[in-house]
Parts: sequence; structure tokens; C-alpha cells
Amino acid sequence: MCGIVGYVGKRSAEEVIIDGLSKLEYRGYDSAGIAINQNKETIAFAKKKGRLSILEDYLKEMPILGHVGIGHTRWATHGEPSDINSHPHLNEKETIAVVHNGIIENYMEIKEMLIAEGYTFKSETDTEVIVHLVDKHYNGNLIEAVYAAIKQLRGAYALGVVAVDHPDELVAVRKESPLIVGLGKEEFFVASDVPAILKYTREVYFLENGEVVHIKDNALKVYDENKNLVNKEVKTIDWDIEAASKGGYDYFMLKEIYDQPQAIKETLIRRLDADRMIHLDDIKMTKEQLEDITKVYIVACGTAYNAGLVGKYAIEKLAKIPVEVDIASEFRYSNPFIDEKTLLIVVSQSGETADTLAAMKLAKSKGARVLAITNVVGSSVAREATDVFYTWAGPEIAVASTKAYTAQIVAFYMIALDFALKRETITQDKYSETVDKGKEMIENIVKDIKDTKSAFYLGRGLDYMTAQEAALKLKEISYIYTEAFAAGELKHGTIALIEKGIPVFCVVTQDDLAEKMISNIKEVKARGAFVIAIAKDTNKEISKVADDTIYIPAADDLLMPILSVVPTQLVAYYASLARGNDVDKPRNLAKSVTVE
Repeated sequence: MCGIVGYVGKRSAEEVIIDGLSKLEYRGYDSAGIAINQNKETIAFAKKKGRLSILEDYLKEMPILGHVGIGHTRWATHGEPSDINSHPHLNEKETIAVVHNGIIENYMEIKEMLIAEGYTFKSETDTEVIVHLVDKHYNGNLIEAVYAAIKQLRGAYALGVVAVDHPDELVAVRKESPLIVGLGKEEFFVASDVPAILKYTREVYFLENGEVVHIKDNALKVYDENKNLVNKEVKTIDWDIEAASKGGYDYFMLKEIYDQPQAIKETLIRRLDADRMIHLDDIKMTKEQLEDITKVYIVACGTAYNAGLVGKYAIEKLAKIPVEVDIASEFRYSNPFIDEKTLLIVVSQSGETADTLAAMKLAKSKGARVLAITNVVGSSVAREATDVFYTWAGPEIAVASTKAYTAQIVAFYMIALDFALKRETITQDKYSETVDKGKEMIENIVKDIKDTKSAFYLGRGLDYMTAQEAALKLKEISYIYTEAFAAGELKHGTIALIEKGIPVFCVVTQDDLAEKMISNIKEVKARGAFVIAIAKDTNKEISKVADDTIYIPAADDLLMPILSVVPTQLVAYYASLARGNDVDKPRNLAKSVTVE
């Protein structure tokens, strides 16, 4: 959830770390801090509540010089946002500093033990126990102290540690939280995500669970949890830093909405040959293996879950396989029926979603096959899965997901088509027609809405799934209370919420359900609702009953969720702007949810 940056080299550590944190602020932005080893009696540090810019302004007046340091941008879990609760956390003598992403589940037990031994705590965080544990075990060897400390920790964590007595040394640890290492010329970087270091290097190590990084004497070594040396494979990042910049747009979210045609094109073209045949190179399932599957689960969180709802529809319609969709945070506790004949499809933009990773581990422990849909090469989800589908949407920085969602839907369509061909539930002609229509470019339509305290989305079939994603997007960045309802359920209670003037968005793109949706529109209009319809440009009847209509290009009903979601993203974007919100950084949210 939080962002970590560490640096060892000849540059200004402050400059590198602050620049890196600015690329990670999507991971958390309620406070930020930095600690730099100046080879003095104590670690020099600064940490401030609020956006990174507050820390930057402070450092302009009070710069911290040095070439080895760690930094952190926070999304609060334990303790409210404050200067004291901000990272880095230091021991009592201020000779050791730690930054942490994750949650220490047994921190209260450790804290009580440390207090009994005479340690005092300044913050409300779980992280502070880590630095005191390192202090407790420190006897002149920093990496040994870190190893001893993490043996006592239970939970998820990525750590960066520096100490006064080790002026050219940095120790980093990965356990269930993302961490990468950047390799430069006589310099090294650690970070939670690639954008933080891409300005300086494209050569990286993706760390595995339990691995410990030791940078010392201008050399870097990686060890496993048993202190065995690990030979890591260097990966080269092939996308440019410009892909993670705003490119002239006011906000990342708007840029990423307009990125969607390219994201979909990349996701498609990388897997289509000259004959329009799909080649899912990272999915090795044979016809025989697929026919042996008796149960399919799609498991994800948030927007990815909504993409999974569309995926269920596509797989069942095309491949004729029954599918269940579940929220990752609930999946493990619902006693799912999993065995070696189960296929678990997990969806995660970042590839680091903690609840999704936990669901994967449960399924794998029972012999299930796991297929991952993710946007990040080398992420934890990708490495843990049996099969992988990369969405190639490029870096998505805005907290509210847009292009990752549409790319995930395309991924599901391609997987469904691949399965259908292998199971012979779809003809070659129908296959080709579907792929051709899926390559159509999205036409973005801008629509603003008036300020309102609440709003609703209605839809039927696939349109209800779009409505769910649309409602999530509007509520998470505009803070307008928004709910999605299956239009057929109106008469069963939800119509009681409709009152004069309330905006009701009706998604109407499924031809066989259009007449029923028109009846539902009349029902809410009769109660005073202001209706905005989102419909195919071939459906002229809608404008006769709706107060306003956003028309989108017509395509096959199955493909309409890719098109119909775009105007809903723009509705959320402009509503957020009109209300004076920070579109890219909605309150209380973070991009990558790496804690449960």
C-alpha cells in the first residue's frame, strides 16, 4: 500500500529518493519521510504529514546531504496520518532507520515484549516494532540483526534499513509485499515499483518472497531466508518513463482513459497472427487439460472483480463452462470447493494484491491450476501462477482504474475464445467475426453531470456489470454516493430510493433487453428521476424516454462492456473535477492494496 525507495551510490540520496517517491505517490499520500546516513552520530531524517510536496518544501529549506538513504510515502493502516506516525521510524538513539510497506500481524505481542524490556514507543504504528527489534539484535552486523528481527515478524512486509555504523550499507527485505532492485553503474536502488527508478536504470531484479538484499562496499548480494546466496536474473524494463507521465493531460486518469484504444490494441495485437488466430503463449492449457476442468472460479477485488463478472459471462457464453466469481477477501473464508480439477482465474492490475495472492495460495495448496490476468510483468501474481495473461495496458498511475479494466475485459474475451476453440463450442467463422469486432477503436464521449448527493446506475445482463464498475468509479473519485442496481430488481425495493431530480444512469446496450430497460426508465422517470441513458448509436428509441442520451458505437452485445464503460469513466472524472477533488489521488485510497 505504501511506497518505498532506497538508494546507495554517488548521487544526492535526497534527490533520488524524493524523485522516486513522486512516482510512487499513487501507493499512498497521507504522509512522507526520508532518512539519510550522513556518517555522523545519528541518522538525519525528516517526515511530514500530508502530500509529498510538503516534505519537498521542507527539504528545500533544510536539505539533507548524503549518498545512502531510504524514503517512504504512506497510506495509513496503523495510526492516523501524522508526523510521528510517518515513516521512517528510528530507534531511541536514532542510529537505525526503517521504512516498511505491509502489516505486521503480531506487532502487539512484540510491542508488549519490547516494552517489558525497556523500549519506548513514539508512534501508533506496527512498523516501530521492527526498528526496535533490529536494535535489540544489533551487535555490529546490520544484516544479521535484520535476519534476527524478521524471524519474529508475522505478516506482510517490504523493508528498507540503514544504520549510522554502516555508512555505505543498505538492507532490504521482501515478504508478501512488492520490492524490486535497480542496478546502475556503481549505484543501486530499491523500490516498491518500477516507475520510481526508471529515470536512472532499466535493469532490475524482481525479488521473491523471503529474499534479503544486502548492498555494501559498492556490491549487491541477494540471499534467501536461510541466508543462502541467490543468483538473480536481470530483467530489462522495455517501456519508457514517458508512459508513466501525464503527457500533457491535467490528470493521469484522463490520460489513461484516452490510452484505452492503445491498451486494447496492444493486448490484442501481441497475441494475434496474420490469420487473426489467438496465441496465448503464456497459457499452456491443452484441450485435454481444459476438458478435465470441472470448476472455474474468478477471484479478484474492486474493479478487477467487476471485470471478472464480465469474464464469467464471456466464458460461459463462448466456452460453455460454468464459472463462479468471488471477492478475493471473502474467497478463503467461504470454504470453496477446490481440487485438482479446479481452475482459478485471478485478476490483479498490480499483481501484488494481498487478498488475491492469499486466494492463489489456498487454491494451489489444494492442487488447483491458477491462471493470472495482470498488468505487471514479474509481479507476485505472475510468478505464482501456472499460466499468465499480461494485459499490456502500460503503467496505470491514477488510483481509479480505467485502462486496466478494459484491458482485463479484452483478456477475458481472448481467454474465452481460446477455450471455446479448444472445446469446439464455437465455429471458426463466429470466432473470426468476434475478434474483428473486438479490434474496433473506442470513441470517447465526454459528459458532465450536475452536483448531487447521490446517484444510481441501472442495467440488465452485461449492462448491470458495467453499471457496477461505473458506480464504483463515480463514488471513489467524486465522493457522490452511488449504487448500481439490476434494473429488474427496482420493484423489489430499490425504487423507494428514487426521488425528484436524482440522477439515474441507465446502461442500455443489450439488444434483447432494451425494451425491458425502456420500461425501467419510465418507472424511475415517473418518480421524478433525471435519466441519462448510455446506448448504442443504433437505438433511437432511448432518446424518446431519457432526459439525455450518450450514444456509443454499436458492436456485438458481448463486446459492449468495453465501449459502454468509457463514458461512465468520463462522468466520474468530470464530476470529480467539478467538485474540486484530486482526481488521481482520492481520499483514503491507494492504487496497490498490498495488505489484507
